[in-house]
Amino acid sequence: MTVGGRISVSEGKLTVFGNCILHDVHDNVVITPASGSGSGDSIINGAFIGVRSDQKGSRRVFPIGKLHELRFMCVFRHNFWWMTQWMGSSGKDIPFETQFLVVELRDDTHLNDGSEDEAEGSVLYAIFLPILEDDFRAVLQGNEQNEMEICLESGDPAVDKFEGSHLVFVAAGSDPYDVITNSVKTVEKHLQTLSHREKKKMPDILNWFGWCTWDAFYTNVSADGLKQGLESFEKGGTPPKFVIIDDGWQRVGMDPTGIEYRSDSSANFANRLIDIKENPKFQKNGKEGHRADDPAMGLRCVVSEMKDRHSLKYVYVWHAITGYWGGVKPGITEMEHYEPQIVYPISSPGVQSNNYSDVLESITINGVGLVNPDKVFDFYNDLHSYLASAGVDGVKVDVQTILETLGAGHGGRVKLTRKYHQALEESISRNFQENAIIACMCHNTDTLYSAKSTAVMRASDDFFPRDPASHTIHIASVAYNTIFVGEFTQPDWDMFHSLHPMAEYHGAARAVGGCAIYVSDKPGQHDFNVLKKLVLPDGSVLRAKLPGRPTRDCLFSDPVRDGKSHLKIWNLNDFTGVIGVFNCQGAGWCGVRKKMVSHDEQPSTITGFIRARDVDYLPEVAEDGWTGDTILYSHRAGEVAYLPRNASMSVTLKPREYEVFTVVPVAALSIGAKFAPIGLIKMFNSGGAVKELKYESEKSTTISLKVRGCGLFGAYSSTQPRRIVVDSQEAEFEYDVESGLVTLALRVPEEELYLWNIVIEL
Repeated sequence: MTVGGRISVSEGKLTVFGNCILHDVHDNVVITPASGSGSGDSIINGAFIGVRSDQKGSRRVFPIGKLHELRFMCVFRHNFWWMTQWMGSSGKDIPFETQFLVVELRDDTHLNDGSEDEAEGSVLYAIFLPILEDDFRAVLQGNEQNEMEICLESGDPAVDKFEGSHLVFVAAGSDPYDVITNSVKTVEKHLQTLSHREKKKMPDILNWFGWCTWDAFYTNVSADGLKQGLESFEKGGTPPKFVIIDDGWQRVGMDPTGIEYRSDSSANFANRLIDIKENPKFQKNGKEGHRADDPAMGLRCVVSEMKDRHSLKYVYVWHAITGYWGGVKPGITEMEHYEPQIVYPISSPGVQSNNYSDVLESITINGVGLVNPDKVFDFYNDLHSYLASAGVDGVKVDVQTILETLGAGHGGRVKLTRKYHQALEESISRNFQENAIIACMCHNTDTLYSAKSTAVMRASDDFFPRDPASHTIHIASVAYNTIFVGEFTQPDWDMFHSLHPMAEYHGAARAVGGCAIYVSDKPGQHDFNVLKKLVLPDGSVLRAKLPGRPTRDCLFSDPVRDGKSHLKIWNLNDFTGVIGVFNCQGAGWCGVRKKMVSHDEQPSTITGFIRARDVDYLPEVAEDGWTGDTILYSHRAGEVAYLPRNASMSVTLKPREYEVFTVVPVAALSIGAKFAPIGLIKMFNSGGAVKELKYESEKSTTISLKVRGCGLFGAYSSTQPRRIVVDSQEAEFEYDVESGLVTLALRVPEEELYLWNIVIEL
């Protein structure tokens, strides 16, 4: 059978554009063409894979066909809460709980997208998206016969009947990012339970610098600690504009028979929520066991003081999707109208086959106080309306994947997750001005394919300040997870410490990530030199436009294990591209030990290369008639390099080193001069400062720009400018003849988000 002329199953082979992906395809495998998948060679050619089966069961595994000697990259749940990347070439390499997979193919039909590099242009990318069907959720896994398998689960023994025709969406094309985007959009149209990121309203916190209390205080956070932290930032000239009050503000308690479990971050996962209001640490003169009834003496007072004294724009607070780690406590007056009941999590065998979380084990032993699904909107609405009345602007909602373990008796994991998320998003919409939610610990497809409006989602496991091996793992995991998660939300890279041996490494990654930028510094423990590469004096940040993703040539290499590959992450600004290059070698997931490990204590110095077309959509921000020449400005080296079309430049990095390159299309002007605006060259994402750009040629050539921020502005010019005017006043500038670098100093503007008008005459 042929689907759309380009995907077919015939004679036991699943082929795409004539290329065989799977051999020995089982007879019960069925293919259903996708409708309305898009048009164009690079966009979509897709179909749904399903199976015929007359057997019942709440968990079934179906072999599909053999994958052999084809490079792939997948993201899978390495533990209960989070995903990471894995590379392989055979079916047996596919881990349990694989939720996204891309296979590299060489196009035998010679489909070419016009790329100058014929070898690169002949590569096809086949995408596999296991999805939801009714009350079942599908994932991929491999077996020892090199077969790709579909694992289908409902999470409820009573839910055992399935149709089986639309379990995995498969598509292919010559541009991996376009294929992935349009695949998710096709699944969106099919399921009608999710929305693509492009349709979602982004909360304004993404554009401002923030502070999260977690690593600063853990659950010992208090109103006094918040005050100390904000004052400390202000003294250094880098004021946060949003604060996330993380775990530690709620009223919680254990059952008399509960078994306490505390991680090194001091949260007790046996605790349950006993009131929707704050604990005494956030009340004026509050004492444990005594709560002030006057709202003006509670959280409202704390929030209003922070906003008034420190010019905060937004305050978010943390809560678990079930209220707290152990849910809501039954049998108490404050919570009885939500009808919570203790239920005991039952986790998937696939999750158990990877890294079974200690936190999940504790929650499983103590159970979860699960709010009646029919009452969960009331619970969220009461909680969020109280927070809104206290001046809180949004929430970080954590522990989300726990719902998949609680589906028995509620119609299964998919149905329960969807009901909770519909209630959660409705409450967010009703009670907060923006789409003000950060989703966290939510890396299952039950959640991803149920996210209609949630626009920001944590993209990997936490920043662990005391685990030296975790930092390279963190950067690589976020980058590869973003290939998938970034289609649903703007990925959140988590907080970090500005005063830390790896602070610049983390800061650079976030600058190219397009994410919110926030730290979790303890009061008085800051490196303002690092922060000022990310944050302007008005508290705003130069955020790149897209989710930062690995470059094409990194998709199937392994930048944490192979000992030879850099990780390169690309993004776009309004008129420039940006690439972060990282040496991430030395630590990653171990498939044998089933956990993250340091496998090389002394990883090698690595030399690779960088080129303009590493920024995949760079032509979209270039001037008409762009020749392909670019300027590369290296942040750490402070050097300007002119790269002709298709040229490359070598990059050498020691272990745990990074470099950030601003990539600027060169404009060839009518007078024969060449020009490229770089931006604020002391910032990680220099080009994010350039907001408008116009070239005018009459008797002479002038370049008009609008630039945000302050500090040293830089541009490349093949000829020395005759003069530069800033806001109608002639400005002093310097010109380096050898490199062509033009620089001038911009003072700190008096207005927030001010745009300087710069006119350069050549």
